[in-house]
Amino acid sequence: MAHVRRFHAMAKPAGSACNLTCTYCYYLSKAHLQGGPGSGRMSPETLESFIRQYLEGHDHEQVVFSWQGGEPTLLGLDFFREVVRLERKYAGGKRIENDLQTNGTLLDDEWCEFLKENRWLVGLSIDGPRELHDRFRVTRGGEPTFDRVVRSAGLLRKHGVAFNTLTVVSAANVKRPVQVYRFLTREIGSTYVQFMPCVEPKDFEAVAPQRWDPAGLPKLGEPCARPGYPESIVTEWSVDPDAYGEFLCRVFDEWYRADVGRVLVNLFETLVAQHLGRRSQLCVFGEFCGKAVAVEHDGSVYSCDHYVYPEYRLGDVHEAALAEMVFSPRQEAFGYAKRDTLPTFCRQCQHLSDCWGECPKNRFICTPMGDPGLNYLCRGLRTFFNHARPYVARIVGQLKAPARGAN
Repeated sequence: MAHVRRFHAMAKPAGSACNLTCTYCYYLSKAHLQGGPGSGRMSPETLESFIRQYLEGHDHEQVVFSWQGGEPTLLGLDFFREVVRLERKYAGGKRIENDLQTNGTLLDDEWCEFLKENRWLVGLSIDGPRELHDRFRVTRGGEPTFDRVVRSAGLLRKHGVAFNTLTVVSAANVKRPVQVYRFLTREIGSTYVQFMPCVEPKDFEAVAPQRWDPAGLPKLGEPCARPGYPESIVTEWSVDPDAYGEFLCRVFDEWYRADVGRVLVNLFETLVAQHLGRRSQLCVFGEFCGKAVAVEHDGSVYSCDHYVYPEYRLGDVHEAALAEMVFSPRQEAFGYAKRDTLPTFCRQCQHLSDCWGECPKNRFICTPMGDPGLNYLCRGLRTFFNHARPYVARIVGQLKAPARGAN
């Protein structure tokens, strides 16, 4: 059987430009990063080159375009109408899908009509009820955004646009798990819930992942390996590892009690899939990474959207083929390093195949033995896996059981 070449590119057509200034945003600082992509708008030439190369680089019949930022809707509808035109021009018989991650503040009826007509999937960023969402997600003038985002959710429902929610789990909402989950599923109407832990070393704006000073890395369980301490290695808005584990356990219980089969939660669905013997649906829990690159507004290609630093720049779509960069020895080494750099502490863990060390960008603490490369979230993830695995086993058993009355 011939090998099928497939990868994913996250396009940043507006770069880090955004109409909000979310406290915890890991991307706003890219505009000022020395040697980084700067800020700007993707030119027509870069857009066409990217779309053509992305489609040509796939052997698979389905190609998924992901448009993120910053805030991509700042570019306006005409930009995305041109996206659709170019996709059709270069499709070559491939089936194209698009998804758009947005803060939701600029959506209106015209936007929703476009999204529905072209069958785009929308990811809507919302962190929970008003007081939790508005804690960190504010405009550049410091104004709250909750009402505008909730209005956009209503517009998406009104127009029948498929959407999911993306919730950053931070110091603001981590202690309100059930309230957050019920708000997203009962009030916003989300049937696909994505949770993303907020984990940011204090020097994240300037220092790339895996470029940390090993001498400054704390051990698992030490106070400075948690937020809220004077010498903490992370920002004050980062999620506490233990609190994150408790958050996931409580949300899992609510989901298992009321919503299995009705609501998809990214972290739970992939755990079930993995225990069914399938690959992780999320790169963070996969054994390898590297096939999900970021393409910036200027055409620069980076190993991952969490690795948009000069050290991880692979090239430029104007100078080299996108697929060549993705499948280059350098990027292949980046992908295999996710597994190959795991410390012994992880390799001997009973949850290795559930976790695979989570995202490498979060591996900035040391094991109890002092070995670097342990994930900051380790304690919380172990708590969650210990709690969830017996219930996941029941779900897997039910899925594998033959239908009643079947021969």
